[in-house]
Amino acid sequence: MPNEISSRVRTATTWSIVVSVLLIVAGFLAIAVPQVAGIAITGLVAWLLLFSAVLHLMLAWRSGTAGGVVWEILLGVVYGAIAFYLLAHPAVGLASLTLALAVYLVIEGVLEFAAWWQLRSSSGAVWLLIDGIVTLVLAMMIASTWPSSAAWVIGTLVGISMLFSGISRLMLSLTVRRYIV
Repeated sequence: MPNEISSRVRTATTWSIVVSVLLIVAGFLAIAVPQVAGIAITGLVAWLLLFSAVLHLMLAWRSGTAGGVVWEILLGVVYGAIAFYLLAHPAVGLASLTLALAVYLVIEGVLEFAAWWQLRSSSGAVWLLIDGIVTLVLAMMIASTWPSSAAWVIGTLVGISMLFSGISRLMLSLTVRRYIV
């Protein structure tokens, strides 16, 4: 039984290491060619919106009220229209996603400041303040160079995220393998 568990852990960690390396490579590629990565992300968002549109249209027939049917159909049409627009004009979609990211970061920064204000007397609350400042600086950097920042922001940030996810997953997998197997 211990050999069977050890074998399963080795198999699982091997797959995790493979996925980790692929994430690291994909992260480097996204950082190296951020516009291509950004367009790919825009395409992914478009297809997710299209899938959501179909779901809303399907839910319209399951709604129990006339208002519910109308609402679901309207949502389905809006989601579908946005999805088709993003698929037809990915560069404009990328610019829109970049602007949406800047707005999101402003909101997040303001919420971090609010959290810091509520917890300012607590130990470690200064990290919320630092997070809020960094988040607002990032938002201002993106917004002040928009729309030209659309060419690099989304792809670069996703690439950095993938790179660090791959590295942390790799380190965790290697640690598990070292101590369990």
